[in-house]
Amino acid sequence: MLYQIIFLLLEVIASVLGGACLLRLYMQHQRIPMSARSGNPLGRFVFALTDWLVLPLRRVIPALGRWDMASLVACFLLELLQFSLLWLLGSGGNYNLVLILAGFGVIRLAISTLTGLIILYAILSWVQTQSVLSDAIERLCAPPLLPIRRVLPLVGGVDLSPLVLLLLLQIAAILLGGLQASVLM
Repeated sequence: MLYQIIFLLLEVIASVLGGACLLRLYMQHQRIPMSARSGNPLGRFVFALTDWLVLPLRRVIPALGRWDMASLVACFLLELLQFSLLWLLGSGGNYNLVLILAGFGVIRLAISTLTGLIILYAILSWVQTQSVLSDAIERLCAPPLLPIRRVLPLVGGVDLSPLVLLLLLQIAAILLGGLQASVLM
């Protein structure tokens, strides 16, 4: 029971911080303003959660074009720390599995973060708010929705592309879980 509680706490902490690192990576790639002057509350939140880890890593890990590799490495390190602590608390065993689990964890977090963004985008599209936050969410969701919108027409004036993308993300999560299970066996 104690292991399950520790697992839950580590999972929540690693998911929130790791998801913020991935969101930082994606927001910077999309050139969404994140400074305090921009008025973007999402950017300020992401910076507040990740600066302590990403900024020191930037000193040694350069960007790759528009991709902030320090944010990606930070996410991987958080996942690695989570699974390393669980490995220490558990039965031990092969530590190479911890590295594999951390890699799968980063991909799982990317799917989960995009899923959350799409759900938030869909909710904000219903209420038609004109804010810096809704503009940032729309800019983050537009690239993955664009290929679906090219193929799927509006149905009665309703854009079903977020629903299709959510379905595809859930399928990707299922496939990832199956691949992870086959690799670990």
